[in-house]
Amino acid sequence: MRSIHFLVAAALIASGFGQLAQADEKQAQAIVAKAIQAIGGEAKLAKAKAISWKTKGTLHFGDNANKYTAQATVAGLDKFRQEFEGEFGGNQVKGVVVLDGDKGWRSFGDMSMELDQEAVANEKRTVYLQAIGSASLLPLKTAAFKIETAEDGKAGDADAAGVKVTAPDGKDFTIYFDKQSNLPVKVVAKVVGFDGQEFTQETVYSEFKDFDGVKKATKLQSKRDGQVFIDAELVEFKTLDEVADDAFAEPK
Repeated sequence: MRSIHFLVAAALIASGFGQLAQADEKQAQAIVAKAIQAIGGEAKLAKAKAISWKTKGTLHFGDNANKYTAQATVAGLDKFRQEFEGEFGGNQVKGVVVLDGDKGWRSFGDMSMELDQEAVANEKRTVYLQAIGSASLLPLKTAAFKIETAEDGKAGDADAAGVKVTAPDGKDFTIYFDKQSNLPVKVVAKVVGFDGQEFTQETVYSEFKDFDGVKKATKLQSKRDGQVFIDAELVEFKTLDEVADDAFAEPK
């Protein structure tokens, strides 16, 4: 008799946990839905075949502050091209990073290489964090991404609702949405640096402006393990109806 009672209790507990998980997911979906509407609406965002942006800013390595400019294009979440130029160690350097599905390439100065599987995975994560964290929230409505509520937090002085996202690679990150504007204002994630070292990266987005019906942050600051890594300003942002066939080809 005791075993029957135990099984009944266990079933009730499991059912309760399942209901809580479903409620938690629905709450997270509601937060994301409000954010999509605040950014520009699902119809506007879904129409774009790709998004592109230009930034300028400062990249910090220890005590060194390096000025740079960059231009990026993203189609979906597995096609990405970023070209950058800056002064590093007193030298003017240009670089390109390209991701095309499960292939990728990196060119920095005179050095070029095809990315191995691990490097491609890291670049895909970079795309998740850059694109989803700032403007393209629609992938969070697909089965590829699992979302649930996280503890509320702060982004500057703003109170923010947290949503934990588990990406297709099984790794998670947290997006915080301003409770007043519903806009995405902070992303916290584990990232891998140039040297393979892992950091906790916190990126705060601010000063949102309207770009042809899409609201986008024009200022961002990223910190790694509490130290400032990037200060950047958005110069241009566009949604694209089409992308050139060679946009994500291996850089020459």
